[in-house]
Amino acid sequence: MKNSYPIVLTKEEKGFTVYIPDFDINTQGKDLTDAIEMARDAIGLMGIDMEDDGKTIPTPSAPSELTAKSGECISLVDVDFSEYRRKNEMRVVKKNCTLPSWLCYEAEKANINFSQALQSALKRELRITDR
Repeated sequence: MKNSYPIVLTKEEKGFTVYIPDFDINTQGKDLTDAIEMARDAIGLMGIDMEDDGKTIPTPSAPSELTAKSGECISLVDVDFSEYRRKNEMRVVKKNCTLPSWLCYEAEKANINFSQALQSALKRELRITDR
């Protein structure tokens, strides 16, 4: 489920403070881009925690319902809760793979961790950088 939630950004001496009214939480970022990303992360985390607890995720407020005070800016942040859960789930999955016996022998002799080697290779192939 994807939604867009209003956020209130306040410029600070160093970075931004972000208030997310629909979840009544705050976060911060070192610059505007980081603040928006941190807001998306906070909303995603709160949303999947609420789902796991059997609670209903809040319906986004309309930005027009909010009033910006001096020094504040109202913006929207989109969050896809299903995608957030998938990307941040740390559960491990067992996969079976085959390789030539000579390669298995050499890898075992070199004390290679097969799981770690496969993860590294898949990240390289998919051009995924560590988070």
